[in-house]
Amino acid sequence: MKKENKIPPEEYDDGMLPEYDFKGKKGVRGKYYRAMQKGYTVHIHNEDGTVTVQRFGPVVRLEPDVAAYFPDSESVNNALRTLIALVPERKIGEKKAKYKVTKQKAKRAAAKK
Repeated sequence: MKKENKIPPEEYDDGMLPEYDFKGKKGVRGKYYRAMQKGYTVHIHNEDGTVTVQRFGPVVRLEPDVAAYFPDSESVNNALRTLIALVPERKIGEKKAKYKVTKQKAKRAAAKK
């Protein structure tokens, strides 16, 4: 069973001024989704006249099964830094291979010629 509201809707004060009427208005789901994915900048105007600019990078979303292992963003960053430390560094001028050629692919390419 649902509990009944103790305050009738006529007497409920939500703190909104009467001229704010949102009846019949709908929000748009995902309106700023793409913009948030790219990142955004916030300009904070301080009392002394200076402006502080903060850049927020693109949002990285974790799947729920992965997020279950990380309680906060600091633990995610620590885990990723550990993985980065394990990856061997490339020397300057060394390029990443565009395609990985396996023995089977090499044999197929030679057979076509």
